[in-house]
Amino acid sequence: MDEVPERNEATVVSGAVRVEAPARLHFGFLDLHGGLGRRFGSIGLAIDEPSLVLTARHSASLAVAGEEADRVRGYARAAAGHLGSGDAVSIRVERAIPAHAGFGSGTQLALAVAAAMARLSGAAFSAEAFSSSLDRGNRSGVGLCAFTEGGLIVDGGRGADGGPPPVIARLRYPEHWRIVLILDSSMAGVHGTREVEAFRDLPRFPAAQAAEICRIVLMQVLPAAALAEPQGFGAGITRIQDLIGDHFAPHQGGRYASAAVAQALAQAAAQGVPGYGQSSWGPTGFVLMPSETEARALVANLDRGGPLRFIVARGRNAGAAITGGG
Repeated sequence: MDEVPERNEATVVSGAVRVEAPARLHFGFLDLHGGLGRRFGSIGLAIDEPSLVLTARHSASLAVAGEEADRVRGYARAAAGHLGSGDAVSIRVERAIPAHAGFGSGTQLALAVAAAMARLSGAAFSAEAFSSSLDRGNRSGVGLCAFTEGGLIVDGGRGADGGPPPVIARLRYPEHWRIVLILDSSMAGVHGTREVEAFRDLPRFPAAQAAEICRIVLMQVLPAAALAEPQGFGAGITRIQDLIGDHFAPHQGGRYASAAVAQALAQAAAQGVPGYGQSSWGPTGFVLMPSETEARALVANLDRGGPLRFIVARGRNAGAAITGGG
């Protein structure tokens, strides 16, 4: 099994701001039909691994080091425009969330840059206020809430006003539950222009299936999370995944984007796990497990050849940690 590397955080120098932000899993959309006036709606979860760490400090000019440098520059300029301040900052990405893998890396990176620059400038930070400038939260509010609060999140979809989807439910994820993440390093999920084309070209989602998903979320998934009932929670998430995955199959080559991940999920399903699926467009798969012991036993029993890597993650019931500055 591939273990998560031990963290060796760099000491934040005086005057610098450090931001550590969680990845998020996107379990599915509630209403792609949109017949009631709001479209999308999402359910998702903040997780402790993988995570993003960056540091920022005042500088003579904009300077960026580490992974995702081009994206960071763009977000820094957008954040500076929103703040009405200059972009004379030095930003170093110490650890990045894998991009285009289903973890919401773009949203977490954008918000982390904006939060750091707001702290450096002495301004208040609000994820919702920055979302338009950073072009984040267009379809889902889960990533915004994962950054600010963490936990298991449901948003109410995008309305006619074009604002960020409102968070309508947030629960603490049971502390003893675990999520086995199955990463395929050989490919990236649908993103960018391909994602826009997919939403444009797919047929309208059936109203009856959207109604079923909403019922499952309200009457099965959320109660099971509140009562720490893994079987009910997992069964509900798996059913949502089946409905959403089949709808998006024409644009990702099947219910799951990665054949290797699909095989691992099939092996997990055969062992009677509570629930499983793919986060967003993938290719990352996930398996929901009741405990650390059971999660690690599952990983030991899965085939680990080819491009796959496994992480045993926890739900994260807190948002990003922002320290330093002043």
